[in-house]
Amino acid sequence: MYKTNDLILRTTASLIAFILLGFAVYLLLAGHNSPGGGFVGGLMTAGAILLMNMSYGFKEVRKVLPINYVKLIPVGLAIAVGTGIGSFLFQQPFLSQTYGYFHFPIFGEIELATAMIFDLGVYLTVVGVMMTIILSIANDTE
Repeated sequence: MYKTNDLILRTTASLIAFILLGFAVYLLLAGHNSPGGGFVGGLMTAGAILLMNMSYGFKEVRKVLPINYVKLIPVGLAIAVGTGIGSFLFQQPFLSQTYGYFHFPIFGEIELATAMIFDLGVYLTVVGVMMTIILSIANDTE
């Protein structure tokens, strides 16, 4: 793969990736009660990482973000399945959720739900799968 030195492309890609990652985190945190959540947030994160890979090159991004995406897949699956199985401890059906309101000093009162932990597992799995596929295809073309 070629390496680009285009300053405008790198600056724009960094700004767009920052916006994409911010919106992905928003979807992850707000999506457990509405459509979106971990799946769409994971797709947006993978898109942001891909954008950075295309503008800076795979090796440079790997230095800054040394993540083994293949290992993210079982970690995400374990979190998602563990959340579902955790409901058995309270004699509830698989993937039953519960929530509560907690007071944090800076943020005030925030609702936390077990569905958010499930969404985190889905998020990690989607990022791991998408980046593994994309990087496998990129390695085949080099």
